[in-house]
Amino acid sequence: MYSLVYVSSATAPFSKSELVELLAECHENNTKTGLTGILLYKDGNFMQVLEGEKDTVTSVLARIERDPRHKGIITLYDEDISERHYPDWTMAFRDLNSPEVHALSGFNEFMNLPLNAAQLQKDHSLCKSLLLTFKRSM
Repeated sequence: MYSLVYVSSATAPFSKSELVELLAECHENNTKTGLTGILLYKDGNFMQVLEGEKDTVTSVLARIERDPRHKGIITLYDEDISERHYPDWTMAFRDLNSPEVHALSGFNEFMNLPLNAAQLQKDHSLCKSLLLTFKRSM
């Protein structure tokens, strides 16, 4: 089993309906390929965890890199894992700007930090903390 986390920027901001459409697309594709993960969106930036067989994960990342809706894709980290961290999701989604997120127990100013690739690459614990907070709140 393999896990990869990347960030990217949208070439244009996504509306709520476009995000819902993207989620449906991810759900369908990931169900077919056996991928799980989580997708975060804030201020035109994405952070995504992809989990599955290594060949499948790298193939999906290559497809995302060709997707004209994304730019500036940066892999934060990738690793072999013994089990999935997000086994129950074919893809979860959370808009970090939504008022519901701010009302969640466990919300703090950390959630208001930008999805800054340079900072998250330097400190994987920040990336994992962000993702685990959302895992617990879903």
